Amino acid sequence: MHEQSDEPEYPDDYTSKSARKREMQALQDLGRELLDLPESQFSQVPLSEEIIDAIALYKRLHQREARRRQLQRIGKLMRQEDIEAIDGTLAGFRQHDLLFRQHFHRIEALRDQLIADGDTALAPLLDQYPDLDVQFIRQLIRQARQEDGRGKPPAASRKLFRYLREALPVAGG
Repeated sequence: MHEQSDEPEYPDDYTSKSARKREMQALQDLGRELLDLPESQFSQVPLSEEIIDAIALYKRLHQREARRRQLQRIGKLMRQEDIEAIDGTLAGFRQHDLLFRQHFHRIEALRDQLIADGDTALAPLLDQYPDLDVQFIRQLIRQARQEDGRGKPPAASRKLFRYLREALPVAGG
């Protein structure tokens, strides 16, 4: 006699409708991330002409519903792309942006510490980076303190930040 199972039989390559929707949403999200890239980075992403044209069309559209439909089309076209290569390129951009932001925050903190502590904070910095212009840094620290005391805009503080940003290397990249 034949045994009946309560569970329906599915082919091995079956994916549920919910899983397909999640996959499409993930591809649309990846497409949305591509839309936000600056042109200099966008040109480095390995994409087909068809998806490049679809993204260009999306950027020209202004109506909400038209943009939504075009984003769905971008998601559909993304199925034919090399997602791992695209995601790898985007991950590289994200890593670069993270390093840049961390460097930016380190320079800000260093500038604030130099203005607050003066020579006490300057000595370890000079030990690490002996090629820095000590006289110029001290002059900017002095000017920044004077501006702060007088309630003036922090021009010297900004100048010190720019000098440190140019002079100090980005860690890790």
